[in-house]
Amino acid sequence: MSDMKLVVTGAAGRMGQALVRAVHTMEGVRVAGALERRGSPYVGRDAGELAGIGIIGAEITDDPLPAMAAADGVLDFTGPAATVAFAGYAAQARIVHVIGTTGCSAEDEAAIAAAARHATIVKSGNMSLGVNLLAVLVRQAARALDADFDIEIVEMHHRHKVDAPSGTALMLGEAAAEGRGIALAEHSERGRDGHTGARADGAIGFAALRGGTVVGEHSVILAGHGERVVLGHQAEDRAIFARGAVKAALWAHGRKPGLYSMHDVLGLAAA
Repeated sequence: MSDMKLVVTGAAGRMGQALVRAVHTMEGVRVAGALERRGSPYVGRDAGELAGIGIIGAEITDDPLPAMAAADGVLDFTGPAATVAFAGYAAQARIVHVIGTTGCSAEDEAAIAAAARHATIVKSGNMSLGVNLLAVLVRQAARALDADFDIEIVEMHHRHKVDAPSGTALMLGEAAAEGRGIALAEHSERGRDGHTGARADGAIGFAALRGGTVVGEHSVILAGHGERVVLGHQAEDRAIFARGAVKAALWAHGRKPGLYSMHDVLGLAAA
């Protein structure tokens, strides 16, 4: 069986380079194309050379149509607007689209769901095995511990991250809300400043920290009377997200169109 041909979007960025390296080192896949935005100074460069692994014959282009037409899947950790556009291209080509992009609006999510009628889309706020297992544990803990335990989610990322709370924090918040049988949108507390009054009953709080080169740290605190349960995860290398994305692409290859998550990929959907 031939290798799955993958296109890496944002190939010149930190995550794009990590994806190129992951694909190059994993079995059953190869980098068949690399994309960057129009006007990027990296257009025309070899994606492998830029990622530090030598020339691999994948020239960076700013034209997604021919790249996706010749591919089996696309790995995408760009931005919401670009991701929505790539979802449309993936639907046209009827290929796999693995989305690690965060910060999508409700309108963006609707467009991605529409594209999933024709593309096989795996979308997750975090592609690592550890974080997806953490989400399962958070859901179970929120279900087991009653409302006397307040839930707070603290996350920290590098200084260049543009969205807050992180997609992973929101994913963990959704897991906690699901465990409690409530809607996160109606119980989310995103910011506290000044004289805020007492904590609202049933709220799921978020705190976002930014600085330095932190890849990603998340803690879910369940604070009760005289005790706290803290569940957490620390990402030390972007390679964990890249490997997870490649694993998702291999899992999705040949599956019917639809919108899937990493819980489906890892067999945690029913956990």
